[in-house]
Amino acid sequence: MSKTEFPDITTNLSKFRKQLRYTQREIAELADLNPNYYAKVERGTSVPSLKTIFKLAKALKVSASDIVGF
Repeated sequence: MSKTEFPDITTNLSKFRKQLRYTQREIAELADLNPNYYAKVERGTSVPSLKTIFKLAKALKVSASDIVGF
C-alpha cells in the first residue's frame, strides 16, 4: 500500500492530529505505538492493522471510520 492508494488514512491521521495540536510522538504514546512506526503510518509507508486503527482512533478522539474515510 502506498499513500496514493489510501490517501484518506494518511491525510485524516495528520488532520486529526493537528486539530488536537499533538505531535506524532504524543499520538504514538497515547496509542501505545512506536513513534517511528506511527510516523511511517502517517506518511503512508507502513500499513496499519485494524487494531492499530482502533488504537489511533481512541487517541485522536474520533471513530475508526473517520480515519479510514468511510
